[in-house]
Amino acid sequence: MNQIGVVAIGRNEGERLRRCLESVSGLGLILVYVDSGSQDGSIELARGLGVEVVELDLSRPFSAARARNEGLERLLAIAPEVRYVQFVDGDCEIADGWIDRARRELDERPEAAAVCGRLRERHPERSVYNRLADLEWNTPIGEAKACGGIAVMRVAALRQVGGFDPDLIAGEEPELCVRLRQKGWKIFRIDAEMALHDMAMTRFRQWWKRTMRTGHAYAEGAALHGRPPERHYVRETRSIVVWGLVAPLLCLALAWPTRGASLMLLLAGYAFLFWRVHRYYRGRRGWSPADARAFALFVVVGKIPGALGVARYWLGKISGKRSRVIDFRGPIAAGDSPAS
Repeated sequence: MNQIGVVAIGRNEGERLRRCLESVSGLGLILVYVDSGSQDGSIELARGLGVEVVELDLSRPFSAARARNEGLERLLAIAPEVRYVQFVDGDCEIADGWIDRARRELDERPEAAAVCGRLRERHPERSVYNRLADLEWNTPIGEAKACGGIAVMRVAALRQVGGFDPDLIAGEEPELCVRLRQKGWKIFRIDAEMALHDMAMTRFRQWWKRTMRTGHAYAEGAALHGRPPERHYVRETRSIVVWGLVAPLLCLALAWPTRGASLMLLLAGYAFLFWRVHRYYRGRRGWSPADARAFALFVVVGKIPGALGVARYWLGKISGKRSRVIDFRGPIAAGDSPAS
């Protein structure tokens, strides 16, 4: 176990951060916490638990990618012998036995750059948004194209590709995995409980902003790695633009000359999209009717905020200004203004 270290990242996570750090602090591992400008005593909390703390420079824009990179740098400065790193967000708790299980998997799979397991939402019953996230994270077991930010990764693989891209405000994990796979590494999701996540998403506005962030990530991912053979996020971006931007604007423009027929056609298109998504998750994934209906509904509605996220990325790209971090829990404090 001395071959593994832990890097936790967070900002104003409160009691969730305590649960996160305590879930790994008793394992005898080197633990580094990276703070992105918290104002709720998170830094003092972490230090009180004996955790090594990295405070990000407020003069540079924050990002989860930057936080993970700087956390890994500090971890390796303290323990250069570390071969694997468990990344965890401050709103998550690592499951008992997970890190040891992930270590064994990486030992047995020298081609594996990262291993992840089942991430569950802590309170899926508190809102439909929490429940949707819990469903979203239940991806198939086996070799995967990507993992999320909660995973155990091989340090040698991270070093080979230069770590996370610190300029990405979202979608940094799949983008990293693209570069890892291009170097011949593999990503695996195994059948094991990995962590509990406390989304705390109870309002539609929060879901809307999170979906905007997803659209931004799709657009930036497609811009970076959209060329063949990878075609990273090209299909997802195209779907968002067509259903969330082009189709509604075109149908609205034609509403008067067609006497509303174009709007009826748009509604029929959304109904067809709902049916396709529902059929996939109900039939092929075996979800309950209620879960499949809810997921399909929010996929359709999500095309609009997703398209706004795509537009936000391209407006920033054209203007030369870096987008702000899209934080669905509240505004980002100092240090997160767009770079000029």
